Amino acid sequence: MPNQAPTETREEPAAAEHTRPAIRLSGLRKHFGDVHAVDGVDLDIPPGEFFSMLGPSGSGKTTVLRMIAGFELPTGGTIELEGHDVSRLAPFERDVNTVFQDYALFPHMTVLQNVEYGLRVKRVPKRQRRERALEALKTVRLEDYGSRKPAQLSGGQRQRVALARALVNRPKVLLLDEPLGALDLKLRQAMQLELKQIQRDVGITFVFVTHDQDEALTMSDRIAVFNNGKIEQVGPPEEVYERPASAFVAGFVGTSNLLGGRGAETVIGRPGLFSIRPEKIRIDDALSEPAAAGETSATGTVTDVVYAGATVRYAVTLDAGGQLSVVRQNTDGAAAFGAGRVRLSWRNEHSFQVQ
Repeated sequence: MPNQAPTETREEPAAAEHTRPAIRLSGLRKHFGDVHAVDGVDLDIPPGEFFSMLGPSGSGKTTVLRMIAGFELPTGGTIELEGHDVSRLAPFERDVNTVFQDYALFPHMTVLQNVEYGLRVKRVPKRQRRERALEALKTVRLEDYGSRKPAQLSGGQRQRVALARALVNRPKVLLLDEPLGALDLKLRQAMQLELKQIQRDVGITFVFVTHDQDEALTMSDRIAVFNNGKIEQVGPPEEVYERPASAFVAGFVGTSNLLGGRGAETVIGRPGLFSIRPEKIRIDDALSEPAAAGETSATGTVTDVVYAGATVRYAVTLDAGGQLSVVRQNTDGAAAFGAGRVRLSWRNEHSFQVQ
């Protein structure tokens, strides 16, 4: 029996290490004079998560990333990396790397030399840094491009070289500051899937800053939605999109109808402000049957029709007051409804109250 105590003692730190957040922000604040860029952010990010910070310009997301990286010092609060307070440490003293929108590759160096550069600065032996650089290029699927110069690569390939240059240092956390912003739409969409796959392959924590809701929804395990220096909501993409915690989140993440005032009281049956996603609404002829059990319906007039290829968007002014946007899949090759009277219906659980 006496020999059990040491075994328990050894297990406790291991358990604590397993549950310790990769990043913990506590009461984090950053003021630039009278401007409160970040105003009391509390956040835990577990190891191995692809975490996105989403918000409009000036919402505080990039400032938070820069404080985690050490490029900005907080006005107040703390930053912990794996349980260690790094709030006042220099960037090179933190086990993180950052990938920026501007990849800043050295044009006179080959791809392999660019990836090796950080290891050269750290005086890693030549053979070891060459092996690690080749391994990093293989991770981003550029193992055959080591002898090329950056100018010989596409935008997506240069982005992957910048990613390899960060991964070669084997950081515990990789910070990505809108790294896809300079790419065209199709390439950006392709890189979203590649980036998520790379994160799964390497298994380290990614913290991704973006103002693009599609990027955040596509890649993230969880999303924090920023507004005016604060976090409005944190959760998985499905939760943030389907059950927004505020009118701001409902309007910023995707497209949402906000129905309030007399329209809400008449249609929903109670006062308040309600969010209804356009794609959740069914549009029918005004003479169609009223809503079935468990559904809400309202009549109105189509005031605008926008043909968008895969979808058709309708603006409908309700008889009860207010306006709803409806998105319908284009299964007919054209708009199914023109200007005129229609009935809108949706399931009760698809209209929910927001602040």
